Amino acid sequence: MTTPGPSRSTASDDARHAPVLASEVLELLAPRPGGVYVDCTLGAGGHTRRLVAAGAGLVIGIDRDASALDVAREALGEAATAVAFVHDDYRHLPAVLAARGVTTVDGVVADLGVSSMQIDDAARGFSFRQAGPLDMRMDRDGDETLADRLATVDETTLADVIWRFGEERHSRRVARAIVAARDRGDLVDTAALASVVRRAAGGGTWQRIDPATRTFQALRIWVNAELDGLEAFLESAATVLAPGGRLAVIAFHSLEDRVVKHTFRRLAADRDRWQIVTRRPVVPGDEECGRNPRARSARLRVLERVA
Repeated sequence: MTTPGPSRSTASDDARHAPVLASEVLELLAPRPGGVYVDCTLGAGGHTRRLVAAGAGLVIGIDRDASALDVAREALGEAATAVAFVHDDYRHLPAVLAARGVTTVDGVVADLGVSSMQIDDAARGFSFRQAGPLDMRMDRDGDETLADRLATVDETTLADVIWRFGEERHSRRVARAIVAARDRGDLVDTAALASVVRRAAGGGTWQRIDPATRTFQALRIWVNAELDGLEAFLESAATVLAPGGRLAVIAFHSLEDRVVKHTFRRLAADRDRWQIVTRRPVVPGDEECGRNPRARSARLRVLERVA
């Protein structure tokens, strides 16, 4: 992974910042001309751009990362005139819509997890391949950084976080190593943290999946409370759909996907109101994964409101 700079614009960069499963999302949402849509995780605006190009009358673009809104405004160009930019958390969707007098929408897309822009920016502290501050906040206006949390957490709690949110089988060993490194004053940046985790988890960077991956995922979810309220968000997003409207959700790890799958199944039990469009999750093809290795874990599920 290279450190991005303002002058870099290569094919690989474009692939990393393009939305995953973009064509599949557009096809399954089937935008209505003049319809109202919500992009709950705006990022660089990739899904929103396609919705506007397909004829959407309005896209409400939400992101908890204020810097992403600035990037999207610039990237969307003329298409930005059809977008309402909102700095908020998608879990506040009902309030966001109410503030704009919107009661129902024709479609909602949520691309969960951390964006490529955030990972590639070492200063955000998400990457285990670059040295950066121990931050990991998606919303920089948030209170606690990763450094703040690691400064006070005990070993047992940390092991639980790493196991629950990262499904790391060596969670106790990794937590013990992190706490010891903290007490020695060795956790100076993300590179130092990644080194500690790799040694504790075993394996090496030559593996297909870096040994630090699961722990960094767990810490990110912990700092941003990513799973808190996900089920409630899915229910509220489904409820604001107009008849025939669809909710498309892309998950990147099993914890998120499990919540999406079970919530959709529970809603679809009421057959008069909901139906699952994707009986099995849609996954990226080999070509997309070749262009963008980060796409390999993506799972897309779609729910439709019948009435």
